[in-house]
Amino acid sequence: MTMSKTLIRGAKVLGGDVQDVLIDGGTIAEVGTGLSAEGATVIEADGQILLPGLVDLHTHLREPGREDSETVLTGTRAAASGGYTAVFAMANTHPVADTAGVVEQVYRLGKESGYCDVQPIGAVTVGLEGKKLAELGAMHDSAAGVTVFSDDGKCVDDAVIMRRALEYVKAFGGVVAQHAQEPRLTEGAQMNEGVVSAELGLGGWPAVAEESIIARDVLLAEHVGSRVHICHLSTAGSVEIVRWAKSRGIDVTAEVTPHHLLLTDELVRSYNPVYKVNPPLRTEKDVLALREALADGTIDIVATDHAPHPHEDKDCEWAAAAMGMVGLETALSVVQRTMVETGLLDWAGVADRMSFAPARIGRAQGHGRPVSAGEPANLTLVDPAYRGVVDPADFASRSRNTPYEGRELPGRVTHTFLRGRATVVDGKLA
Repeated sequence: MTMSKTLIRGAKVLGGDVQDVLIDGGTIAEVGTGLSAEGATVIEADGQILLPGLVDLHTHLREPGREDSETVLTGTRAAASGGYTAVFAMANTHPVADTAGVVEQVYRLGKESGYCDVQPIGAVTVGLEGKKLAELGAMHDSAAGVTVFSDDGKCVDDAVIMRRALEYVKAFGGVVAQHAQEPRLTEGAQMNEGVVSAELGLGGWPAVAEESIIARDVLLAEHVGSRVHICHLSTAGSVEIVRWAKSRGIDVTAEVTPHHLLLTDELVRSYNPVYKVNPPLRTEKDVLALREALADGTIDIVATDHAPHPHEDKDCEWAAAAMGMVGLETALSVVQRTMVETGLLDWAGVADRMSFAPARIGRAQGHGRPVSAGEPANLTLVDPAYRGVVDPADFASRSRNTPYEGRELPGRVTHTFLRGRATVVDGKLA
């Protein structure tokens, strides 16, 4: 795919009308029917779904410091395989991305990868310790142009620090992405607090630990007049708080992960650490509430929380295992399974929740744009009729900690384009 012109013939654009899309250089040159293929490489889409390139607001790339789990290169290869053209890299690296120097390093590595744009997320506090604000302004003014700040993995639990962060980022239109977890309520927690945790004798993680922080932070955002984003919302109660906040006009957005749309705490009965995640898998009632909230727009986006770990950090007893799951390469399939095939979202809705809205929240330039002439050719072509069993050996990610191993999921990304250049061709990395 080295030619500068590519014709995607017969694709359902956003799941709607069948059209041809001509890419010339890095731009969509024309959208219509019966377009000329002269001088172009032709892709016969045959009714596949053409979406804007997906954008993930919550990815862990682990570099610098934990390259045994993932690197920017392997993570962006995984992202491209999953249909993503832009990802936001979380700050809990080693060293922490709490200075202009570290975020610029991550930004540079993303530029060098060539598979996907990487936008670093800056830490809210120095060392993720929750005690002192990090260099928010310097990170924003750096070459990386950071707009999203998060201590993800840890909660900014000090209300004064959280207020100051919201005040600071308001000056340049930034957003604080909160990992909502009251730490005192989750000491020793191993899984969702409920019937299953009681039966298994594992320390419970109550829903109120998440909900209490969300309630506090939407009120702080209202008081300050700033933007707050809720990471990996996981409970029915959290949905109700965000819905109430939006009804008051509070500038809050929220995300849900694919695994919280599909999996429940019943899976923990296996004691398989692949199901250990933060926040924990919740109940069927929570799962259904999250799906409805994503459908009605209370939850704005799907974000993967792609959390790669080396084999030894998961192949151990439950209590010692690391929390987290990889998600970039299966996210779209899980959303098709939970939202499209259930009739809760159409493909235009998927484009909104996985491209338009996350690009808008994170201010990702050139991404989440309409599939129309003159726009950047950041595109994803999906075969929704495909059915396949998940085999982590096929992953581009360096890590294999997927909860979907051996599970059949629908849909496959056949092509991904980053500014007109194919990063995935016929389901394989270019």
